[in-house]
Amino acid sequence: MDRLYTYADNPQPRHIRQAIDILRDGGLIIYPTDTVYGLGCDLFNKRAVERIYQIKGFTKKSRLSFICPDLKNIAKYAHVSTPAYKIMRRLLPGPFTFILQATREVPRILVEKRKNVGIRVPDNLICYTLLQEFGHPIISTSATLQGIPYLNDPEDISEVFEHKVELFLDSDVGGLEPSTVIDLSSDEPTIIRKGKGYNDDLLF
Repeated sequence: MDRLYTYADNPQPRHIRQAIDILRDGGLIIYPTDTVYGLGCDLFNKRAVERIYQIKGFTKKSRLSFICPDLKNIAKYAHVSTPAYKIMRRLLPGPFTFILQATREVPRILVEKRKNVGIRVPDNLICYTLLQEFGHPIISTSATLQGIPYLNDPEDISEVFEHKVELFLDSDVGGLEPSTVIDLSSDEPTIIRKGKGYNDDLLF
């Protein structure tokens, strides 16, 4: 695994290019977000997605979310109602995962027997730059393993994932609080998980 220290407010172009090359080759990367460090790959590379399921110890019943660069991009991958759009426009970019009805653009491996998918637009310049340059959404699941707490120390992350991923974009100590998950797939929005960014007036 290559480990590259990447500036949060000015990501080095060569680091971004290296990450994109790895994604295009079907590799896995760890990258900072506005919540916890993320483990990701190209949304459209089935073999890479299967590697993430294996590393995380997930079954195909487990939901994997992905990140997009902006709200406009989300509409390609999910059906967004007018009320849902108003909520998302107010909260994005930010530490929120939205559960939405998937379009046919979402690979089958992510939806299988369900019709919904989790999508994020992180408030993080490294994520945004990666997505803009790559041109595809990137899988986003926490860079940790089942049975252990969230990892935020780059040294711990490096030790755990040394032989599991191709690249680690190290951007100092990360967060320990995951995103707040909001289900917008039906008429009534529902908080599924209270995480970073949550407050009692979130949906009003």
